[in-house]
Amino acid sequence: MSLDKVLSISGKPGLYKLIAQTRAGFVAESLIDKKRLSVSIQQNVSVLSEIAIYTLTEEVPLKDVFKKIKEKENGEKTSVKPKDSKHKLEEYFFDVLPDYDEDRVYASDIKKVVQWYNLLQQHNMLDYLDSENDSAETLDEEE
Repeated sequence: MSLDKVLSISGKPGLYKLIAQTRAGFVAESLIDKKRLSVSIQQNVSVLSEIAIYTLTEEVPLKDVFKKIKEKENGEKTSVKPKDSKHKLEEYFFDVLPDYDEDRVYASDIKKVVQWYNLLQQHNMLDYLDSENDSAETLDEEE
């Protein structure tokens, strides 16, 4: 499953998988407890594929940040915990993304990225990161 189908819903913990669209919004399933909920279009929802992290030169898509974490951790859970100190989280993130913009990327953002990565890793949803690039490269070669 690609990041196009994974959502973060404001005010709700964890990540959600898009199940179906309805007239008034959509149905999503929590990756944490598998409970389904109806989400209206008025709620603040972010699709993970649309999120990027600020660096000093550009915005790096969240998918690329997850890839770097996966490489650093050899596909395992992160070596830091989301509840670790601000200093420890920032130090870890600096190892992953050395040129991230420290003025615009807060410790709370790093905490979310670590939580999301661990949740996706726990549900074996990180394998798509490599396969998405392969299919995009194949399309480019065919043109």
